[in-house]
Amino acid sequence: MGKILTIVRLWLVATAVALSLSAFTTTGHVTPRTVLNRLSASSSFLTRTEHWFNQTLDHFSPYNHDKFQQRYYEFHDYFRIPDGPIFLKICGEGPCNGISNDYLGVLAKKFGAAIVSLEHRYYGKSSPFKSLTTNNLRYLSSKQALFDLAVFRQYYQDSLNLKLNKKVENPWFFFGVSYPGALSAWFRLKFPHLTCGSLASSAVVLAVYNFTEFDQQIGESAGPECKAALQETNRLVEQRFATNKKEVKALFGAGELEIDGDFFYFLADAAVIAFQYGNPDTVCSPLVQAKNAGNDLVDAYAKYVKDYYIGSFGTNVQTYNQKHLKNTTPGEDSADRLWWFQVCSEVAYFQVAPANDSMRSSKVDTKYHLDLCKNVFGEGVYPDVDSTNIYYGGTKIAGSKIVFTNGSQDPWRHASKQISSPDMPSFLITCHNCGHGTDLRGCPQSHLNIEGDAHNCSSPDAVHKVRQQLVEKMDLWLSECQATTDV
Repeated sequence: MGKILTIVRLWLVATAVALSLSAFTTTGHVTPRTVLNRLSASSSFLTRTEHWFNQTLDHFSPYNHDKFQQRYYEFHDYFRIPDGPIFLKICGEGPCNGISNDYLGVLAKKFGAAIVSLEHRYYGKSSPFKSLTTNNLRYLSSKQALFDLAVFRQYYQDSLNLKLNKKVENPWFFFGVSYPGALSAWFRLKFPHLTCGSLASSAVVLAVYNFTEFDQQIGESAGPECKAALQETNRLVEQRFATNKKEVKALFGAGELEIDGDFFYFLADAAVIAFQYGNPDTVCSPLVQAKNAGNDLVDAYAKYVKDYYIGSFGTNVQTYNQKHLKNTTPGEDSADRLWWFQVCSEVAYFQVAPANDSMRSSKVDTKYHLDLCKNVFGEGVYPDVDSTNIYYGGTKIAGSKIVFTNGSQDPWRHASKQISSPDMPSFLITCHNCGHGTDLRGCPQSHLNIEGDAHNCSSPDAVHKVRQQLVEKMDLWLSECQATTDV
């Protein structure tokens, strides 16, 4: 898985500065149980210069005229003045700290495009309130976020026209990974006149109440040996947990997780992240080796969790602590509470243990998720996934000029549109470590690959093929858009 805007500066100069997110997205900030990716050094960004825009708080009320400051970024180094396209990179469920230097920068250079990126309402520095109580979160939704993008897009275009003393609009193209990928698809669906097309990368367009396919994909991606080792590890952890839960939690560096379900969710995500972000061998190799050597699987998994998941990947165990999720003070870690509100109120994506052949503890069930929603946000907050899917169409989305892309190892792809239709092609990037947002980010994604370098993907050709198909669609749709504005 938004951002804000300000505007073009002196356009006598053909370049500008700026930056964009995470996200996967997916990522400036990312909680592993969401769908995003972590960025690091300043070289990971095309720009980190902040701009600000006065955004409407409630787009659906004729009476509420409240505004809030929304952060955005712009990058014009490759912009072909005055009629080059504008690429809008959607930020999602975390702080948007700039425009990341992934494959989108390559596309911008190729098409002579400017890049703008808007921080999602409530996240990062774009919070409308000084307290994140459940009542104050009532304006946090994908529907409000889509109108944010539409209002920002119009504001930016009008400002650009004023700066350049022109009247004709530039062609726009939207991009997003994960939840922002879904927003990208939904924006094209709801506002087709405001964009020439969209890339919906690893786009989770289907709200799912019991997302059992998620774990089934983990098992398939792991392969027979690793799958068996993971399942045996889970069984052994639960056995040990039954007699001394305090000791087991401490072994994994998660002693502060008082609720048992939170701990088992944390353990499941630790494995998930390796497959989701294109690093399956980091978890599979040590577990398979330990199993074959007759070594303690629980110790081997605990070492992986502490060394990789908490260590090099940088996960904060507090992300899984419901006490932390109840914190209503805005801050760097607020994204955890905010995303869970969106999960609990709109899209669910409940990653529950399947009845058979599960890759996670049976304690991570539907009741665990519903109890979390009630405990953290109070009565009356629940995900009405039927309404969400009726509103957007789910995987039967009736849009046009949307490219859907997914990585073969990514468990989230089962909430995406995987079947091509005439005006909405869907491409699957197939390789051993092709995960979430591979088309824009390359492999693996525990750290950003500059310009989305794909040479570490087990099949770079598979990535290049899909990227070429994307370029062809963009070229066609931008040309058609240009022809329309020229008439």
